[in-house]
Amino acid sequence: MPNKNLDKTDLKILEILQSDSRVTTSQLSERLNLSTSPCWRRVKRLEETKIIQGYGVFLDRRKLNLSVMVFIRVSIDSHSEKEARKFEEEVIALDNVVACYSMGGDADFLLQIVSPNLDTYADFSMSVIRRLPGIKEMQSMFVLKEIKPFKGFPLI
Repeated sequence: MPNKNLDKTDLKILEILQSDSRVTTSQLSERLNLSTSPCWRRVKRLEETKIIQGYGVFLDRRKLNLSVMVFIRVSIDSHSEKEARKFEEEVIALDNVVACYSMGGDADFLLQIVSPNLDTYADFSMSVIRRLPGIKEMQSMFVLKEIKPFKGFPLI
């Protein structure tokens, strides 16, 4: 079980909402064999404790003209708190960077980037990413095929 404060009903709520965030409280309560009020209270508690941080949709990036996906491993020159924070702040402001992770191992950060095409990516990586503060080294890894895109966390 992912969290000792969550029971099976909480996990089932999260599983349902993760696959369909548009489900109504009434539909949710029916699927759980739970009356509407307790179901609503559970969802509210999950929101208040920030286990549920928001609601959204999954988009097809290709239909949005974002056919190129690239992961970039980045190593930075300085490992000071100030330098790392500056790098993070600048990365957060970049729309084409859809995810960024601080890493252990031989790279300091892993960036996930989407772009309409290779030319646009090349321009973005050379004129924007390479110019970020403190970059010592970067390595691009191009996604050839998405086998299992992120759709949610394992719960049960």
